[in-house]
Amino acid sequence: MEVDEIDRALIHALEVDGRAPFNKLGEVLGLSDQTVARRYRRLRAESVARVVGQTAPWRVGQVRWYLRIRVEPSVAVSVATALARRPGTYWVQMNSGGTEITCVAQAASAEEPDNLLLRQLPRTPRVIDVTAQSVLNVFLGDEAVYPSLINALTPEQVAALRPELSITDETVALDDADQRMLAVLEQDGRAGFAELAKATGWSESTTRRRLEFLRECGAVYLDVDLNSTALGFFSETHLWMSVAPSDIQRTGEILASHQEIAFVAAMTGAANIGATAVCRDVPEFYRYLTTKVASLKAIRQLETAPVIRTIKRGATLVT
Repeated sequence: MEVDEIDRALIHALEVDGRAPFNKLGEVLGLSDQTVARRYRRLRAESVARVVGQTAPWRVGQVRWYLRIRVEPSVAVSVATALARRPGTYWVQMNSGGTEITCVAQAASAEEPDNLLLRQLPRTPRVIDVTAQSVLNVFLGDEAVYPSLINALTPEQVAALRPELSITDETVALDDADQRMLAVLEQDGRAGFAELAKATGWSESTTRRRLEFLRECGAVYLDVDLNSTALGFFSETHLWMSVAPSDIQRTGEILASHQEIAFVAAMTGAANIGATAVCRDVPEFYRYLTTKVASLKAIRQLETAPVIRTIKRGATLVT
């Protein structure tokens, strides 16, 4: 599928507000709401972009883990696929010639990480090693707008679309109805209130108010699940960096300002900053590595691993 400037503008608009009505999107973009709806349905059907709902773990009493799993190449696909099919796993990818799998695991209970990290993965045949790092702070990546991939709107258009959310520091306890609603939003962030109400068992008005509250307090956010290769970016690389504790915040902020970076976070462990770079090709990544990354003198050690296959992009299984 060819992605044109109208598609790029629509994707950028959805990254600003994933649940903006089609008529509002059309008004800002200078298009009819029918054109906007048709374009979005095509982007979604072609697996280029779709809006998804996510939970911020720290707002709902959860923990996010970043896993690196070394395996024998013969079982890499089967282990990665099994991980991808688990609820609560995201961004399952194969790296480094198929000898390593990386993924994010978000635990809804204290028992879940124990079951996965202590009981299941280490006992899986031909799993050589498992490294688990707790994500401490995300500098970029939860509600990312990738400047190098999508930068199609004017500041005025962004301001017209940005939702008026007064994010608070409130922590929220999610009940079963919330979880059912979030399961729907994880697959379709633009699901209508009738569908969400059916999942929760509440009225549409109650469901609307609850979702608005969860967004207001930052417990739920909307993201665009974006297939970067459809936009001409074919090189994705993980970076793990070690810096002194006093340099973590500043280094993370600088990396987050780089247009090549799609994700950067502070983590536990020796490699206390993890990042993902998305570039058009390997030469572009090399230039990034030897210029912008090389200029960060706080980095004591650096490890890189190219992504060779994505099994689960965000919460979406990739076929």
